[in-house]
Amino acid sequence: MDSIVASALNMGGTSSFFDSSLLQKQQCVPMSFIWPEESIAEAHQELQAPVVDLAGFLRGDEQATKRAAKLVREACVAHGFFQVINHGVDSQLILEAYDQMDTFFKLPVHEKLRVRKTSQSMWGYSGAHAGRFSSKLPWKETLSFPYHDNIPEPIVTNYFNSTLGKDFELTGMVFQKYCRAMKELGLKLMELLGISLGVERLHYKNFFEDGCSIMRCNYYPSCQQPSLALGTGPHCDPTSLTILHQDQVGGLHVFSDENWHTIRPRPDALVINIGDTFTALSNGRYKSCLHRAVVNRYKERRSLAFFLCPKKDKVVRPPEDILLREGTRKYPDFTWSDLLEFTQKYYRADEATLQNFTKWLLSSKLQTF
Repeated sequence: MDSIVASALNMGGTSSFFDSSLLQKQQCVPMSFIWPEESIAEAHQELQAPVVDLAGFLRGDEQATKRAAKLVREACVAHGFFQVINHGVDSQLILEAYDQMDTFFKLPVHEKLRVRKTSQSMWGYSGAHAGRFSSKLPWKETLSFPYHDNIPEPIVTNYFNSTLGKDFELTGMVFQKYCRAMKELGLKLMELLGISLGVERLHYKNFFEDGCSIMRCNYYPSCQQPSLALGTGPHCDPTSLTILHQDQVGGLHVFSDENWHTIRPRPDALVINIGDTFTALSNGRYKSCLHRAVVNRYKERRSLAFFLCPKKDKVVRPPEDILLREGTRKYPDFTWSDLLEFTQKYYRADEATLQNFTKWLLSSKLQTF
């Protein structure tokens, strides 16, 4: 691995990390961060993703709900991406979340490594996923932590207190509020997705109500050779629904109709996309689309991603309404913990995650007989 990707000893042995402050100064991108040509092809057009106004839906206006559901259905059949405005999330809360994220990512490397993600955990800090991969590394740092509201204690506040101490209590409190707002919006969007698919209105909302979701803060340093590196490589989200706020630098690209397209940032909007788990829940009717994040030569980029997930032991199966209409199952029953295990232990998420997971799952079941 390149010298810029340093090695650090911990109690469990040798782990890898990188220092983004040094990385930004490199005139040449280290080999381990270079992506193949097909992954970094330029995006020349903006994605035709609708901007869905949720105001009428949230206040119970049936005509506005029908219009919103129609836009969502068209987007999800085509590519699985849309944006929402008047979504009910306080703009000041979003700014506060960015402020707290900045406070963390500006810490010295050794401070951030106090909450380093280990191979046994989904949660914590990761620099370029260098502890997990050795090539095609993403030009980014991430901080991930869990959210659910199934216990009276504030899980996010407790996470920051227990890992980074009292100095980050405010960070925990801000992200506790942010995650609560994202979960509430996510459940509302599940209701709208149910309407758009013509199934029982609360089916998906009820399915996700007791789930444990994932919050991820993304920091993409500036890069001297942005045409060689990627902030996040091409992949489909294995989760169910992603609610993303991207800053005004931009850099989210979606692959549709055999070309890469940009999604223009809007400060008042949240970007929504379907993940593989919801593709299975819709029996393949709604697409989980290939997307990536590019880096900028002159500016750092940040984004806040909330991944709505079901409870790990819930069986992922389309509702009977869809199966009766279509007659054919496209994916076998599985649990979110099955897919999570596959992507964390055996497979690096890409455009074929769901198909390869299905093969792996079926072969694993055969081996048990």
